Amino acid sequence: MSNPTSLKYADTHEWARLEDNGEITVGITDHAQNLLGDVVFAELPKVGQRFSAKEQCMLLESVKAASDIYMPISGEISALNANLEDSPEMINEDSFGEGWLFRFVPDNKDDLSALLSATAYEDSLDQ
Repeated sequence: MSNPTSLKYADTHEWARLEDNGEITVGITDHAQNLLGDVVFAELPKVGQRFSAKEQCMLLESVKAASDIYMPISGEISALNANLEDSPEMINEDSFGEGWLFRFVPDNKDDLSALLSATAYEDSLDQ
């Protein structure tokens, strides 16, 4: 699956999408979910928690391993994908859509520009 060009990417395999209301939606890339294998549990952050850029903010557990998920830029968690509690497999089935992880209010939305484009992210996978 190709990475949507409308998103920004962290080198730790998270994607970020700026929403019309100024919040940022975060998920993991298709590459990341393939590496993880079948996701069986998502330990989501709590609404209202604040995280700095590149800080570990949640955990995904799969049949293969556990993987830390990192905050792409600094901000405060504003919403969680509650569907993941009962259906964590949504991350594998639709990592760029229904399998999103959380939303947050960024401290500075311009910090998104420091993340990778789809092309730069794909190039980083080849190294």
